[in-house]
Amino acid sequence: MTAAQILAVILFAAMFLLIVSEKIERHVVSLVCGLLMLVLVFGVCMKSPAAIWNTLSLQNFFSVSFWYEAGEAGESSSGINWSTILFIAGMMLMVEGMGKAGFFRWLCLELARLVKYRTVPLFIVFMVMSSILAMFIDSITVILFLAAATVELGRLLKFNPVPMIIAEIFCANLGGSATMCGDPPNIIIGTSLGYSFADFITNTGVIAGFSLILVILYFFFCFRRELEKSVAERGEVSYPNPKDAIENRKDFAVSSAIFAAAVVLLVTHAQTGLTVAAIGVFIGAVTLVTAGKDALWLLKKVDYKTLLFFIGLFVVVGGLEQTGILELIAGFIARVSGDNAMIMVAIVLWISAVASAFVDNIPFAATMIPVIQSLSAAQGVNLSVLAWALSMGTDIGGSATPIGASANVVGISVAAKEGHVIGWGKYCRYAAPATVLVVLFSMIAIYVRYF
Repeated sequence: MTAAQILAVILFAAMFLLIVSEKIERHVVSLVCGLLMLVLVFGVCMKSPAAIWNTLSLQNFFSVSFWYEAGEAGESSSGINWSTILFIAGMMLMVEGMGKAGFFRWLCLELARLVKYRTVPLFIVFMVMSSILAMFIDSITVILFLAAATVELGRLLKFNPVPMIIAEIFCANLGGSATMCGDPPNIIIGTSLGYSFADFITNTGVIAGFSLILVILYFFFCFRRELEKSVAERGEVSYPNPKDAIENRKDFAVSSAIFAAAVVLLVTHAQTGLTVAAIGVFIGAVTLVTAGKDALWLLKKVDYKTLLFFIGLFVVVGGLEQTGILELIAGFIARVSGDNAMIMVAIVLWISAVASAFVDNIPFAATMIPVIQSLSAAQGVNLSVLAWALSMGTDIGGSATPIGASANVVGISVAAKEGHVIGWGKYCRYAAPATVLVVLFSMIAIYVRYF
């Protein structure tokens, strides 16, 4: 290995270890490691201004195909994926606007009213709703509002909210795997490899749909006794009116319309030619314009730390690509699999799932994209099949442990604040087997459909 390759691996490993340790904020870690990659690897070792320019990818902003591309060939995976950054920023603005308008609280209370506040139907409905919302909205936001509503309903209806929160967390991660915009790894995969919303929904979406049925049955049998302990006679209970969640009807109507527009644009972007970067900018701009005097407040609510984390991460991964490390990894996987496509899919799927259970699935997905591209080119394996395996592995694997995905951390934190502590033992006892079940089903589904 060359000095540049060794240093690139050291920086990447250091970034991963520091992120896992959680001693330093992850956006600081990724930005510092990214800067060191640009200066030490590209500048000192490689002496390549071209590598720096390619990794920063600033030229993409001035390309028509970055904003409009009828063929949807996708943005190059090399360097910073600005499509991902702009799309996530736009969706963040939209979600903050919806939250401020009371959309999520209204939805939870309305569904509870429709099932007449019965515990078991509520359990199933909230699982389904968690999956559906996470198909279009960041799973962190979904769980933040859903867990809070579950705790409130648990207090009102006298049931333990912990089983429902665990199930909601898992279903949010599962729902996120169904679409291109549902989970950050999917956004990265889609924008890097040129897959559309329709590509995801007709591939990972089908797998996620059947998996949801399995998961609902699994969690129902796990928690049915606990759910049935809900007090049958609650006495005089005053149920909250869903309409009370809507503080401003105009804001509620506008945010709902923007959400509907976002869904339509995403579903049809392969036909319209609008890239996810263009959609993200449009949705964010419309949200700010309609917010009026609250626009500044919405801008302040955007999670800039996450966006900065992405930028640093893409630079570090770009360093691995520019130095040829990712090609070496692809070659290793090819040798282990013996050029057997089915074994290759299994390796990508299970390694992704296991790794994502303990480390952030975002950098792992970003690292693996050029790896599966190399595998596809060298071994003749269908790239899309490897992409669906990577998507399901990274999205579902994070459900296995309390730290595997951001939604897990948020849901557990919300429960803990209300006095319902969910420890590693209790969480893993139910979520880990469910994860294995879905990953195994995903592997079988991929084999049956594509081989």
